[in-house]
Formats: sequence, C-alpha cells, structure tokens
Amino acid sequence: MNEVLNTLEPKVIWQYFAEILMIPRPSKKEDKILAYLIDFAKKHQLEYQQDKVGNVLIKAPASPGYENRKTVILQSHVDMVCEKNSDTIHDFEKDPIEVFVEDGWVKAKGTTLGADDGIGVAAQLALLADESVQRGAIECLFTVDEETGLTGAFGLEPDFLDGKILLNLDSEDEGELFIGCAGGKDTVITLPYTTEEAGKDAVFYRIDVKGLKGGHSGDDIHKGLGNANKLLTRIVWKAAKDFGLRLAYFEGGNLRNAIAREAYAIVAVDKQAAKTLQEFVAKSADEMIYEYAVTEPRLQITIDVVKVDSNLVLKVEDQNKLLNSLYACPHGVMAWSQRIPNFVETSTNLAAVRMEDGRTVITTSQRSSVESAKEDIAQMVAACFNLAGAEVNHSNGYPGWAPNPNSEIRAITVKAYQDLFAQEPDVKAIHAGLECGLIGDKYPGMDMISYGPTIKGAHSPDERIQIETVMKFWNLTLEILKRIPEKH
Repeated sequence: MNEVLNTLEPKVIWQYFAEILMIPRPSKKEDKILAYLIDFAKKHQLEYQQDKVGNVLIKAPASPGYENRKTVILQSHVDMVCEKNSDTIHDFEKDPIEVFVEDGWVKAKGTTLGADDGIGVAAQLALLADESVQRGAIECLFTVDEETGLTGAFGLEPDFLDGKILLNLDSEDEGELFIGCAGGKDTVITLPYTTEEAGKDAVFYRIDVKGLKGGHSGDDIHKGLGNANKLLTRIVWKAAKDFGLRLAYFEGGNLRNAIAREAYAIVAVDKQAAKTLQEFVAKSADEMIYEYAVTEPRLQITIDVVKVDSNLVLKVEDQNKLLNSLYACPHGVMAWSQRIPNFVETSTNLAAVRMEDGRTVITTSQRSSVESAKEDIAQMVAACFNLAGAEVNHSNGYPGWAPNPNSEIRAITVKAYQDLFAQEPDVKAIHAGLECGLIGDKYPGMDMISYGPTIKGAHSPDERIQIETVMKFWNLTLEILKRIPEKH
C-alpha cells in the first residue's frame, strides 16, 4: 500500500512518511506511533527518553568535524486531525491512510492525509537515520496531542531539552518562515433543552449543508470559506420564524480547530407548510451557492423527507434559545493586525454542534496574537450564550509566540534560503497556533523558527502536500544544520 511514494524524492523522507501513514495516530491515541519511534531509536542505537505525558526525545551525536557546533532541537507533533468525507468508510484507530499522486500533489482517499505533521516526523527520522548529513548534535522532539489540546507542549518539563535552538517543522507554506504565532483557547457551551410531541400533522425533513472545503481554523479563517453550522442555522432560524418550523436535531462540524464542512438538521413542519419549506430551502440554496460561488464551488444544500423514530421536537422556548444563540455567535476574522500588514490578529471559530441526552454541546475556539484580544473574543462568545442561560467553560488556552528581532536562527535560515534558491523568503507570523509559544514559555530564551513544505487543505479531506516543495524543505533543513555556529 502507498507504494507510489517510493518513486518520489527525496526518497529518505518519503520512505518514512509511507511508514507513518500505515500507523493509526489520532490525537490522544498515539500509542502506536510512539512505540514505532522508540523501536526506531533502538534499531539505530540512539539515545531516547519519554516523558510523563508521552513526548519522545531521540538524540543523535554530531557527525565528524561538527562536534563543537551548537545542539539543535527539531520538533514536530505525532498526532493528526482525523476527518473524512461522509461517504468514506475509514476507521482512524485501525486503518492506514491510503494515498495517491495527482498533478504534483500527494492526496488521501477521502480522509485527511496527516502530512500535518507527519512530514515533519518523517524529516526528523530521515535526519536521525542518514549518517551522511553534516550537522552537530541534534535532539528530535516528537510531541503528542498537538491538535486537540497541545498536551505534549503543555507537559514539557524544564530539564527535558538541552539545546537552545529549535526548528519547528509544522508550517505549511514553502518559502515562508514563521517567527511568531497566535495564542488560543477554547470556549465550550452546554445548553439544556426539553422536548415535546410534534403536531399530529407534522412532516419531518432532513436539511443538509455539505460540499464545503472546511480547513484550518487559523490558517484558513480569512479565506471567506463557508461554515456549515452558520449556513444551516441561517436556514433553520428563518424558517422557524416565518412559518413555524420545529427543530428535532442539529449536528454540524467536528473538531475545534477545523472550520465546519458539513451539518444537518432534522426538522418538522405542519403538512400545510411542507411545500413552503421545500421552496424556501431551494431558494436559500440558490442564494448561498451564489454568495459562495468563488470560495465554495461545491456547496450543496438539500432537503429530503425523512422517517423518524420519535415524534419529539424541542420546546419552542428552548429552540429559540439555541437558534438565536447560534445565529448570533460570531465566526471568522474579528480584527486585522495594526502592526503587521495583511495579518489576521483575532478570530473565532464556531466549530461543532452536537445534541444528545437533553443538552446541546457547542464547541468554539478563539485565536489572537494579542492576549487581551484573545480574552475579549472568548468573553464575547460566552456572553452570547449566557443570554440563553447556557453553561460556558473556557480552556486554559496557550500563549502566543512573540517575534524576536535579534534571532540568530532567523538570520541563518533566511541566508540559507537566499543562497539555495536565489530568492527572498517571506518572514512572517502565523495566525495558527504553534507549539513554539508553549515551548518558549517553558524554555525562556529558546531561539526558534518554523517552516515546512506546502500543505493545503489541512484538517480536511482535501489535505494535500506539494511534492516538489518537500525537496526544498529537506535541502533547506540540511543547509541550516550545516551553518549552525560553534559553541562559544
């Protein structure tokens, strides 16, 4: 399986990436990939250790002639976002990721690819295994649970790492070097509801919003993509207001750090309003497809009669609380930076909605490169649901990573890129969260930079990695390591 990767260059990276694709590694269930890393260390007779939260550190001594160079830490996370198309049969806890090559990209068959950050892991293994690489001593840090809680970075202990230079291999645009990132936190809302019997003449329908791109709630939040939860709410809210639609069930989105791609609702109307509802949904579909024609060309909105096991719908008061809150809940870019041109400063994502056992759980996430603004948008989301009497809980969040204008590794990386590729890299901050913020918090003075090959559609089944940029990523890494200065 995945033999197609064996034909790609550089072989040493794609070989390990192919092996990683065979290993299930959902967030918080990384035991198989961690065992693989430890076996790798033993096989190559390399020093390794594992901390209390599961992070693995593998160390390799300097190559001949580089013994006096500063130690470099290379870091990536082992878990992956597990998203699939609704018509794809795949068990992320058991099944390997199946891939194919198309138009210069490696893609997965109906699921996320896991190049975020499997390609970083593969590069680290390649460096550890390739004795021909000219470099000083390296420490390869493999963190756990980056995607759903940054547990690995949060759990790092102050004496786990020795190096003072860190290369984070978790960025997704070749030619861009990242020297700062946003901080973030989650806001999770629980809103109770009660039900009652629908009218005896009620007809039940299922309304689906699907075909959206989804994407990363940090990297892609500014691209004008549709959020399935917001679009579905817009339809259901209006129909409830205008001709008495009753809500039986609402489900949309999945992960806190992914823009919702799909959502559906089970609704009921009196049979006299059935035709009106169908016409309204069709009209809404036409309007929204026109609105999102550029950014979401595959958007579909459908309505179908459905048989239900229960004739229950939400009581009107509880339905109004839920739909008004979802409609009012902000989503998207809230502020652009006044300091960095064309850089998103603050955003929020209405990520997931689930109804079960008399309560609706709504998951949102907030990001900002300004700590006070991050807190402000989290409280704005909370206030929206407080009006409905919901229970609101905030995560502790994670810090941003402030750019260091005097960074030595920044200067080395920029010069290496210029010399290798005869062009200027784009040095910038990123709106997505990186573990660098937490690592810098744990290890003050750590000199860090983040870069990687080009990955598009991360956190969605459209995830793909551009093949030619992996070679550039590899060559840049080799050149950086070659240029690391000697210890003082």
